[in-house]
Amino acid sequence: MSLKNWSALGASVVLAMSTTQAANAQTADAPAVTMAPAAPLMGSKAVPPIAAKAAWSEVRHGETVTDDYRWLQKKEDPKVIEYLNAENAYTEAMTTGVQALADKLFAETKGRMKETDLSVPVRRGKYYYYSRTEAGKQYGINCRRLADAQMNYDDKAAEEILLDQNELAKGQKFFMVAGSLISPDDRYMAYLTDTTGYRQFKLQIKDLKTGELLKDSAERVTSMAWAADNKTMFYVQEDPTTKRSDRLFRVELGGKPVEIYHEKVEQFGIGVGTTHDKKFIELMSSATDTSETWLLDANKPQDKFKSILGRTKGHRYNVEHRDGTLFIRTNKNAKNFRIVTAPVGKLAEKNWKEIVKHDDKVLIGNYEVFRDFLAVTEKTQALNRTRIYNFKSKKWTSVQFKDEVYLANSAGTPEFTAQKLRMSYQSPTTPSMVMDIDMATGERTILKQTEVVGGFDASKYEARRLWATAKDGVKVPLWAVYKKGVKFDGSAPTLLYSYGSYGISTEATFSLSRLSLLDRGVIYVQAHIRGGTDLGERWHEDGMLMKKKNTFTDFIAAAEYLIQEKWTSKDKLIIQGGSAGGLLMGAVVNMRPDLFKAVHAAVPFVDVMNTMMDASLPLTTGEYLEWGNPNEKAAYDYMRSYSPYDNVAKKAYPAMLVTTGLNDSQVMYWEPAKYVAKLRAHKTDSNPLLLKTNMAAGHGGASGRYDAIKEGSFNFAWMLSQWGITE
Repeated sequence: MSLKNWSALGASVVLAMSTTQAANAQTADAPAVTMAPAAPLMGSKAVPPIAAKAAWSEVRHGETVTDDYRWLQKKEDPKVIEYLNAENAYTEAMTTGVQALADKLFAETKGRMKETDLSVPVRRGKYYYYSRTEAGKQYGINCRRLADAQMNYDDKAAEEILLDQNELAKGQKFFMVAGSLISPDDRYMAYLTDTTGYRQFKLQIKDLKTGELLKDSAERVTSMAWAADNKTMFYVQEDPTTKRSDRLFRVELGGKPVEIYHEKVEQFGIGVGTTHDKKFIELMSSATDTSETWLLDANKPQDKFKSILGRTKGHRYNVEHRDGTLFIRTNKNAKNFRIVTAPVGKLAEKNWKEIVKHDDKVLIGNYEVFRDFLAVTEKTQALNRTRIYNFKSKKWTSVQFKDEVYLANSAGTPEFTAQKLRMSYQSPTTPSMVMDIDMATGERTILKQTEVVGGFDASKYEARRLWATAKDGVKVPLWAVYKKGVKFDGSAPTLLYSYGSYGISTEATFSLSRLSLLDRGVIYVQAHIRGGTDLGERWHEDGMLMKKKNTFTDFIAAAEYLIQEKWTSKDKLIIQGGSAGGLLMGAVVNMRPDLFKAVHAAVPFVDVMNTMMDASLPLTTGEYLEWGNPNEKAAYDYMRSYSPYDNVAKKAYPAMLVTTGLNDSQVMYWEPAKYVAKLRAHKTDSNPLLLKTNMAAGHGGASGRYDAIKEGSFNFAWMLSQWGITE
């Protein structure tokens, strides 16, 4: 579900059945679970839990739909927890031979990691802010130091610890700080925490002068902004049931919150922030295909927000401000967006001046407006580039890199008057680095590069761009990384990953943990399939709604390409995807189970119809614009034709590891649980089918950095075991 625009976290997969439909459905009490309670061993083989079936049916578009495992959706029922625990016990029993390798992979990744480390300090006002980690501790420590007289970083200045997340996490099975915001006068720190993994964030405010927590707090907060008076805060709260961010509040410290806006349209969610120059509070409401922005003078927090361009179906836009002029990124007459300017108060289209033109081959993404410069991040041919415009010289300069595949992004430059742009850069063979780009000269200064403890020789590895031909003749880009010396004769174990939804691109990143695969001869590949914006907005549109199946056939084409070109073979190809990428996994194994050796489906959105038909579930109705509205017959039929859970059949499937979290708010735990139960009842093969549920986490898995590495190490160890690699 999509939280990509304004939530505190970012995106994944949105889902859901209306209250009326649920009330009319024929239900039965949850049955006893038919299973071996502790998954005992029979000789050397564990007995899998077999979920009992219970009658449930519902009429949809004249069709009677049954669901034997509907009872698994009752999280509060002890029998459900018993079943999940039994599946965990079975997985543990079936992977006893894998654990030693998992422990070894954990030690390898941990050994490459600089455990005590410091992020690059970044200036906000009079202070430099940074986070640091300490060896053996799961979480970061947020700190700041006062800048010197020339506003440079002074490592001799006293360190002020703002939040020690390790202290806050004590006694919690899960903990995360989802975001923080310092008041303009540097005195107060507002921050959001989650202690369950359900992405339900609590707002708290700390007085950095006294160290005390203020009584001001709020539940279910997803975004926030300070007014210029340092005492007024705006925050957005999500609905407790649907998790849609729909209400904006204003509160003066010590006072009572006042609701000042409610977004009533179910397909829209809202978020609040400030323009880069801090002159305006910005409220944005967005759906998949439409948005609206309001501004409020940050010095007049009691005034009313004013809409900038209103709300027109299909029009997506956002704004920035500089010296009385608004910079508007708009898709009006520009599918891949353009940037125009208009004076504040004179926003009619006749007053627009185009500063960045539309290009059908170039997607205009993030842009930052500074006092003296405009920095624009663009994507073309699945690669990012940054262009910088000098307002004084009226000239453009480009920041580009030589690697065949890479990821270059803005890393956040808070100061409006900044002369240097903070950027991050990495590639599959280049550890992530942070650099400053002089916006006047283009000169680059590398500030920090991720250290690979023990050394890393990039010359031993190679990354390449590949192109597969899709079913309809479209060229689909891929990127691959491997250790030099791998044989391209079809014998190499290969892991193919993708996502393909919500316009989220597949990026060419570096990974410390992935080195353990590459060093064992594994080729790692990612496919830029349709559904993302890797090749622009049209690439997204061609992989959504009634064109969603392009996502699946693109992935299959990528797999077939790797086999045909002798990168790998069917018995050496493992695939992986999570969330909406988990839907991808379920769909392609239903379509072509013969093509893959094994599958890792993480937090997979596989029960598409039961979720999307239930409007009471979190974040469902907003997804109609991405997947389709199943209350409409044509959309219902199309979605049902690819929904993994609805298309499980009596046939052989690859080996499968399905992972989830009990407190997942994006893809409910019961989707993968029901999917595995149904697969067990239908599959005709003897390949392993495992369900592993983190009983104390949500969509993103374990929260502590060491725990997260352990989870990933287990997943990789299981894959390696499927390739017959045991050390």
